[in-house]
Amino acid sequence: MKSTNIPEAAKGRQRESVLSVILFAVLCLAAGLLLAGCGKKADVHAADSETGPHPAVVEPDMDANNFKVDNPADFPIVTAGSYLATTDLNVTGSVSPDVSRQVPVISLASGRVIEIDTKLGDAVKKGQLLFKLRSPDIAQAFSDYRKAIKNEELTKIQLDRATVLFDKGAVPKSSVEIAQNAEDDAKVDVDTTTEHLHVLGSDVNHPTGIVPVYAPVSGVITDQQITVAAGVQALSAPNPLTISDMSHVWIICDVYENDLAQVHLGEFADVRLNAFPDRVLKARIGNIGQIMDPSIHTAKVRLEVANPSLMRLGMFVTATFHGQQKVAHATVPATAVLHLHDRDWVYSPTATPGVFKRIEVAGGVMLPGKLQEILSGIDPGVKVASNALVLQNTVEQ
Repeated sequence: MKSTNIPEAAKGRQRESVLSVILFAVLCLAAGLLLAGCGKKADVHAADSETGPHPAVVEPDMDANNFKVDNPADFPIVTAGSYLATTDLNVTGSVSPDVSRQVPVISLASGRVIEIDTKLGDAVKKGQLLFKLRSPDIAQAFSDYRKAIKNEELTKIQLDRATVLFDKGAVPKSSVEIAQNAEDDAKVDVDTTTEHLHVLGSDVNHPTGIVPVYAPVSGVITDQQITVAAGVQALSAPNPLTISDMSHVWIICDVYENDLAQVHLGEFADVRLNAFPDRVLKARIGNIGQIMDPSIHTAKVRLEVANPSLMRLGMFVTATFHGQQKVAHATVPATAVLHLHDRDWVYSPTATPGVFKRIEVAGGVMLPGKLQEILSGIDPGVKVASNALVLQNTVEQ
């Protein structure tokens, strides 16, 4: 038999053909898998487009005034009681002087201040020296006085001469009458110029340009408009000093338009001073302003009160106007009220076990039995925690 010899080049081409077929098959398999994956993704997107995105679930936050405690039995619960009282209106005001008791200190002479013996806020007595000024008016007034004296001396001589001549028949009686009239006028001039010097504060026997000014009444100096070396004009504003009688003062309060129905002329209000909170004074309503403040819609209410040497001008006060009808207010133990951030709060249990709700209230007066009146925020019958401070501390911890 004849043997067949295959060249080496042909064998190489045969191996390359086999590798090409295998590579093609692998590529086809990968392409099939890729297409299958894209089909699945397309199906998923198609399904999402039909049903839409899944809705988000939001957990609501708890109310900021709700507090949960682990052991609610540790906080005893009490029921708010009822208390019948008139509806009170509390307003703020300030102490002002009684203008009917204010006396201006004036100078009848113009001049320059050379000495001040009192100052703003001093208590003075009637007739006490307040200040001195140097006035050129004294020189003119003394000149008029001297001229009046000389004129009166001359008219007196003329009257005596006319009287002697009339007695001797040398002149008619009319000459005596004319001389007598001139003498009377001269005396009037002397009296007038003398009084002028006295009014200006000078002495006719010792005239001087220094004019002292004395207190016309007793009281407190509540206004001062002069200093040393300042000029003072006679009978013109501003007044050098003002003296106020502080035995009676005014309290000017601002009352809102909606509350004016609770204020009546002639009735009395309780006045408490911020500086002396334990003292309660009775003040009579003397005037209700007829003009409302256009910006905040309040009316000025004037209270008149005797000053027991406690009130000073500008002091802040709280005035309480009492209503005519009694209404029911809630009462709770004083420990059930928590004063926090300038507000009053109570804690009331909710329907959820262990959860308390913090409620803002308006506290009223303290009552017997360590109770406190609640003006607004809760009604009688509401359940509250008996010790708000302990509950608040527990929540914070």
